[in-house]
Amino acid sequence: MLRADKVSFAYRGGTPVLQEVSLAVARGDLIGVIGPNGSGKTTLLKILGGMLQPTTGTVFLGDSLLGSWSRRDVARRIAFVPQETHSSFDFSVLDVVLMGRFPHLGTLALEGPEDLAIARDALQATGTSLFETRSFNTLSGGEKQRVVIASALAQRAELLLLDEPTASLDVGHQLEVAALLARLNREQHVTMVLTTHDLNFAASLCRHLMLVRDGRVIASGPTGEVVTANAVKALYDVHADVRLHPRAGRLTVVPIARI
Repeated sequence: MLRADKVSFAYRGGTPVLQEVSLAVARGDLIGVIGPNGSGKTTLLKILGGMLQPTTGTVFLGDSLLGSWSRRDVARRIAFVPQETHSSFDFSVLDVVLMGRFPHLGTLALEGPEDLAIARDALQATGTSLFETRSFNTLSGGEKQRVVIASALAQRAELLLLDEPTASLDVGHQLEVAALLARLNREQHVTMVLTTHDLNFAASLCRHLMLVRDGRVIASGPTGEVVTANAVKALYDVHADVRLHPRAGRLTVVPIARI
């Protein structure tokens, strides 16, 4: 579906932000890219979404180079959910979700009944239908995040790229967004790649993880194999206990001390 082969990137010829990173995304995957702040996670996501061109290496969407696709065609297949979303205008929630339909509209075309139906389906899927007429700017952080995900769903893309989807949320809203993403992947078969620095969030949600530090991949594979005490040490320079939590039914990471 989407494949990056030995991708490297540097801003304006500076120090490389990514160094020979490879990642294959198959239909139905839920992959987490994990690493400290400044490790190159967001840059990789933007390269996968065609917003940045790699300095070296290649990215394929299907059997074709991603760079050979038009921006409109890429947007019909890949939706990007940013870490934070702010609106300078007083858009309603429905207006924000309808923005996801733009790649499917002709020049100067307006949304029609089908677009409205798709947008309302996306609101229903994310549990935000009750907010339809509310101003987007009046919502809480967790509510905004769900609406932005609804806009991405309305885009009817095959793949969602989510940049730190819970970074600014409290614990309750983190659990809410994690449950939403798991349900969308399980029930609607939405393929996802997300970035985060939170190993517990990633371990609770993702089936496969790629650990990145200083622009390099230090481990990649099934979550149960990748999340280890040694991996946490290599990734964050901390000693940690990693164990299967009996009530949560998943791996948990408890930081113990900074190295």
